[in-house]
Amino acid sequence: MANLYRITPFMHVPDIDAALAFFTDVLGFTCRFRQGTYAYVQREAAAFRLLQNAGDDGAPPGNRRFCYYIDVEDVDAIHEELKPKIPLLGEGDVYGPVNQIYGQRELLVLAPDGNVIAFGQDITVKRD
Repeated sequence: MANLYRITPFMHVPDIDAALAFFTDVLGFTCRFRQGTYAYVQREAAAFRLLQNAGDDGAPPGNRRFCYYIDVEDVDAIHEELKPKIPLLGEGDVYGPVNQIYGQRELLVLAPDGNVIAFGQDITVKRD
């Protein structure tokens, strides 16, 4: 029997309230737990642990690079769901969906703190 079923990366953020609003109001995650400057958000099998930096303690802010990649069955469905919320984001904060040469169809969303959330669908496999 498989024992590992999910990875929940920590995302260090400068503003826990802004991060929670982004994940819940824009990306459709549910906040399962929050205490002070820590929160756990989940959507289906994908989850993040959000932790607000305290001064210089913690990780540096996001740098617009791939850090968080969520594998999905239908990236276009995620994009359709996101469309009415795109005006809540900055211009250019959403890219795709686009087919990549390495066999993934990807949708990239820039979080308020500069982290990139990537949604990717394997397009090398035929689906019914």
